[in-house]
Amino acid sequence: MLRFASKRLLGQATAAAAEPVSRPVLVAMPRFYHENVIDHYNNPRNVGSFDKSDPTVGTGLVGAPACGDVMKLQIKVDEKSGQIVDACFKTFGCGSAIASSSVATEWVKGKQMEEVLSIKNTEIAKHLSLPPVKLHCSMLAEDAIKAAVKDYEAKRTKSSAASEAAPAEKAADA
Repeated sequence: MLRFASKRLLGQATAAAAEPVSRPVLVAMPRFYHENVIDHYNNPRNVGSFDKSDPTVGTGLVGAPACGDVMKLQIKVDEKSGQIVDACFKTFGCGSAIASSSVATEWVKGKQMEEVLSIKNTEIAKHLSLPPVKLHCSMLAEDAIKAAVKDYEAKRTKSSAASEAAPAEKAADA
């Protein structure tokens, strides 16, 4: 539906799709998505996934039970610099949720871990011109970023604790 509406809005609908259908005429004004939402929905950036067992990957999986949107956002971090070198997402949801995920992955790339935690849902919503009923989509994106950072930091803490325990075990064996 979103694809057809965007094509119709941009004047790219096919002649067959433009033929009148014998249905009662509704007098309601159509609701249109902003061009940024349509762009990120039709051409989503960074769709995919990384191996979640990779210690340099943080995975954030969040959902909104009220609307059924589920968002998985992953970041790949350079361990030496703490910079996010890559990001990807998979989202099951509406056009606004997909667009919010796509924007979030673009914005986190190349930034430091602390820096991405300052990305707010209001900035994503403003960039996409989301209406109030779709603000939860940008909130999911913000939550997914925070969850991915938290997952990465938990992995890093776990691996550093394991690496510290290894020398102690070797010393005890000697």
